[in-house]
Parts: sequence; structure tokens; C-alpha cells
Amino acid sequence: MKKATEKPSIELKDPAVRVVLLPRDTNQHGTIFGGIILSYLDIAGGVEAHKHTDLPIVTVAMNKVEFKEPVRVGEVVSFYSQTLKVGKTSVTVHVDAEVDRHGQLLHVTSADLVFVAVDSNGRPTPIKP
Repeated sequence: MKKATEKPSIELKDPAVRVVLLPRDTNQHGTIFGGIILSYLDIAGGVEAHKHTDLPIVTVAMNKVEFKEPVRVGEVVSFYSQTLKVGKTSVTVHVDAEVDRHGQLLHVTSADLVFVAVDSNGRPTPIKP
């Protein structure tokens, strides 16, 4: 049995997103596709970014993502988000993903995402408080 990896860099609280991953989410090795985890990182980051604006937002960047633990079918993955910076048109958010495996919280991955508020033409627009 593996030891729990280091705790994520943000204090645990209510997750932005919590999901049970299903067989349709698996790769040929029987673990969850990395792209599925990436999509939930993006969703969790968007939930956090929308706390700062009602304007439409788009993802413009996601930093290096390194998968530390595999995720298996039926496991519950929690995505915790925290705002790092609010700029003129952008919001930078940190997201940690953890899986609860038999009572052990394992850090799956982390990412910093940058979201930009856009107008009806898809151009960056100032964030209104």
C-alpha cells in the first residue's frame, strides 16, 4: 500500500468539484484518462474564477501538470480551488486534485490556471467587481 503523498498547497475546504469517475473515463490501462482530470481541473478553476465576475471567461493557460497518483474507476476525486491573483482582465486560480483511497487522501495533481473575461466579441474585457 502506498503512503499518502504530500498534502496540497492549499488548505482543504469544501471542494469546487467532487466527482466519481466511471468506466467511460478509463484508458486502455484501466485508469482514468489524464484528459478527464484536466477537464475537471479546468471546471474547478472556472468555478473559482466566476466568484470574481459574471462575465464570460475563457481558459488561456494551464501550467505544468504532473500526475502523482493514478485514479481508478469508482474513486471519488475532489478538486479544491483558490484564487491566486485578480488582474484587470484575468483571474489566476490554483487547483489541487485529491482522491480518497481507502481512507487515505492522495494528492493526484495540481495546476495554476489563468482565465480571461471576454466581451460578446471574444475580446478581453475588464473584470467588474
